[in-house]
Amino acid sequence: MDRILLTAAFVALWVVLVLLMWKGWRGRSRRQAEVVGELPAVPDSLGDELIAPSTGLYVGSTLAPSWQDRIAVGDLGHRAESALSRHTEGILLDRTGESPIWIPQDSIRAIRTERGLAGKVMTKDGVLVIRWELPSGTEVDTGFRGDDKSVYPAWTREENEEPEES
Repeated sequence: MDRILLTAAFVALWVVLVLLMWKGWRGRSRRQAEVVGELPAVPDSLGDELIAPSTGLYVGSTLAPSWQDRIAVGDLGHRAESALSRHTEGILLDRTGESPIWIPQDSIRAIRTERGLAGKVMTKDGVLVIRWELPSGTEVDTGFRGDDKSVYPAWTREENEEPEES
């Protein structure tokens, strides 16, 4: 009988903890809703493809500059298998089972590699991070862990080149 009561108490405690985590996630989403605002819609024409799609994992998005302040608004907080591609009009992160993320070209502030983002920690330069500005004016970092990390230099090369002097 004691074993049954102890098991029931642990199950009840587990349920309470899960409910508190869920409530915290919803509260974070409400607090961030105004700061994040509406995401840009994917346009009908993406322009010419500059970098072919790479498969990998959408790690998440955070409020810049904090690498741990994960965005909980909508489905931005949901990790998903995805394909990342660059076009003349911007960057498309096409996520499986979630809505795609469109990053317009004029919103991109920097593209770099990092060790981690949104609670996902990898080896050195394991996550490709795109810093961009939302229509609300808030800067966010969006992370992508590619299946093939050899494509990262193609993404960061343009961002790191010094302008040539004439």
